[in-house]
Amino acid sequence: MERLRKRDLLLVGFTLFSMFFGAGNLIFPPGIAAQAGTMTWFAVLGLAVSAVGLPVLGVVAVARTGGLSALGDRVHPRFSRVFTVVAYLAIGPCLAIPRTATTSFEMAVPPFVGDNAPVGLYQLCFLLVFFVLALLVALRPEKLTDRLGKIMCPILIALILVTFAACLIHPPAGYGAPAPAYYSPVSAVAQGFLQGYQTMDTIAALAFGVIISLNIRARGVQENHSVVRSTVRAGIIAGILLFLIYAMLAHIGAVSAGAFPDPTDGAQALTNVVAALFGPGGSLLLAAIFLIACFNVCVGLISSCGEFFSETFPALSYRQWAVLFALVSFLIANIGLNQILTLSLPVLNIIYPVAIVLILLSFFHRFLVRRPRVYPVTILFTGVASFLLELERLTFSDMLAFIPLADLGLGWLLPALAGLVLGLLLPPGAPAEQ
Repeated sequence: MERLRKRDLLLVGFTLFSMFFGAGNLIFPPGIAAQAGTMTWFAVLGLAVSAVGLPVLGVVAVARTGGLSALGDRVHPRFSRVFTVVAYLAIGPCLAIPRTATTSFEMAVPPFVGDNAPVGLYQLCFLLVFFVLALLVALRPEKLTDRLGKIMCPILIALILVTFAACLIHPPAGYGAPAPAYYSPVSAVAQGFLQGYQTMDTIAALAFGVIISLNIRARGVQENHSVVRSTVRAGIIAGILLFLIYAMLAHIGAVSAGAFPDPTDGAQALTNVVAALFGPGGSLLLAAIFLIACFNVCVGLISSCGEFFSETFPALSYRQWAVLFALVSFLIANIGLNQILTLSLPVLNIIYPVAIVLILLSFFHRFLVRRPRVYPVTILFTGVASFLLELERLTFSDMLAFIPLADLGLGWLLPALAGLVLGLLLPPGAPAEQ
């Protein structure tokens, strides 16, 4: 049996970590910890489920199934086409790719220019250079392991380790009191879980499998079972790295908030602590961390979206789709980081529960082969519930407050379980596709 060498497997795992670890992964762990204070590690537990465990399961599910489209086909081919396109657009040019560029700009340029500087012009120039460079790297998706795994990922991890070590040696303060939303262990876990949505990694995991398979095949492994096996192992390596880095960032955010109360977000918490530890050089260190992390993810997302759309809509080649996504992302990025984050929340609150349920069902597929109605019914109940709950949140209504766990933002869980039970009780139809 073909087998990926241990060194190559480690590099592919580093590559997948680099593709995952971007703007949200840097911002949200310290931001959560800054709010959670002494409840930080309960919040990290929730974050680990939604931003580590589920992404790893997503990589495994897609590797075993043969792609997100094949996984979605178990619900219905039309659902598969719509959901897959929406997911790729969300993690691609509409939300996640522009966010990588705007976040890196916010951390790499404004701190170093004066108050009267033409920030708008600087942003335009920065984003143009950022996307041109990311596109050039993304045009060779099979080479990402050599470029991200070997070079960019080790540099990024080293910079984060330096910051974490400085926090351990010279802690600015202890952990502060938790904010009301994190006041109990249960609420802290729930908040950490929900904040993990914002990393977009569970949805991204459904897309990255194709690129990781390309890189594994480029290293001489061609047999399908071996490619799947190596992809799963790379996902586990990436998950371990993600958890360790999240724990470090959470500790940094918690001690930062203890010394500098009420940070506006995770980026501010990081900025405060590196300034206290490293002085003026701290801004350069933080800018380098954000720039490398965001660039890695941008490249991975352009590659993944380009591969999917070139296969699904072959009227344009991979290179043409990649150029188009880079151009659209450049235009959307110019609206600014805050606007992108505001727009992303409703979309993620609706599609994330559907992605979670679809991934979890895939691990019980052999028991559901003769119960094919489980997939469409469960996904229907989950999707409708998540849509209505998000509509309620946006309209400040309390009509669905009676649903268990709705106050924790997990009101879709009971409808999902109801759909599962109903799907099991319905008469069995034709066996589901393997």
